[in-house]
Amino acid sequence: MGHALIIGAGPAGASLAYLLAHRGVEVTLVERQGDFTREFRGEVLMPSGVDALEQMGLREALRGIPAQVQDSIALYMNGRRVFRQELAGDWVDAHPFQAVSQPHLLEMLVAEAGRSPRFRFERSTAVKELLFERDRVVGVRARTGAGERQLDADIVIGADGRASAVRKQGGFRSRHVSPPLDVVWCKLPCPTNWMGPRVYMGSGHFLLGYRSWDGQLQLAWIITKGTFGVIKSRGVAQWVEEMANHVSPDLASHLREHADSIERPFLLDAVSDCVENWSIPGALLIGDAAHTMSPVGGQGINIALRDTLVAANHLVPTLSPPQPDPAHLDRALKNIETERMVEVSKIQRLQSLPPKVGFSQNWWGEPLRKLVSALLARPSIRSRAARRMADLPFGITKVRLEV
Repeated sequence: MGHALIIGAGPAGASLAYLLAHRGVEVTLVERQGDFTREFRGEVLMPSGVDALEQMGLREALRGIPAQVQDSIALYMNGRRVFRQELAGDWVDAHPFQAVSQPHLLEMLVAEAGRSPRFRFERSTAVKELLFERDRVVGVRARTGAGERQLDADIVIGADGRASAVRKQGGFRSRHVSPPLDVVWCKLPCPTNWMGPRVYMGSGHFLLGYRSWDGQLQLAWIITKGTFGVIKSRGVAQWVEEMANHVSPDLASHLREHADSIERPFLLDAVSDCVENWSIPGALLIGDAAHTMSPVGGQGINIALRDTLVAANHLVPTLSPPQPDPAHLDRALKNIETERMVEVSKIQRLQSLPPKVGFSQNWWGEPLRKLVSALLARPSIRSRAARRMADLPFGITKVRLEV
């Protein structure tokens, strides 16, 4: 039986480790951090992500994770509400939009993987370098609390996120899909009458607000790259005021009232990119390591979970023989990329559209925003637009776990 070494215990790495271990593959999951208590951004599960976890057999385990169902969405343009839409339907009701606690989700995935005797988890272990033998990756050299160790494997899977060590050490080249943005993440008390996620668009600003799994109001303020430094230098009150100037009056008042209680504000360099090839001989990238998703539309965790279903379909039969054939394994890695790029490339293109409307400061930007607002205020037009954008919450390709 083959041995898979997975780097990174995020949603992609932990769920793939669970799938492979429970199907007879020897798995070592390596995580740089000692625990999952750090701050996470990807906490919104779309119906496609909920469906992926259910296909893994984790429906009941998912119900035990702290979550907040999102049952409606509202769009605001330049501070004025354009529409509010209920998120409903048979498939949505069965796979609801929800903000989940990612630390609890990851601990659940690791615990479920740990039910298999073929699973081993190495915390506080950082990859120092990939090990090659005749131009093929055969393992890694890792740094642990007890010193350096060599970990050998038939395949090394980089699921270690946007700053992937496997991507860097493997010489993977990437291309930017959309211009880089800055995202300010922060939490504050949620208004008692908050009905569901709100999206605010305007010249140079894009803000998302939703009730998080812990009952707090989570804000993601997406702004033009490089503009936050000037605002931040004027103090917290100033950048809160800047946010307040681009939202509806009720949220603006709430921001000013609770400016002193904003929790853990931090700046995220939001990059949307994709590696030119997901694999090299003996190594594969999945999730954000392969394709860093824009924060627009909350796709990162959902695309990563769908990556793992496809990866498991191809890897389980290839790693099942006592001595996996390297040529067969490399073909499987290419097939994973081919199958997943159809969805990933289209989702990334869709994610690039809202900022083009909301951020444009060209002469045609404001007239375009007014036109979009007028059109989306009409239910018939909104329904057509929703059908075209349905790929974001529901996925593009048919992804089914077959092993």
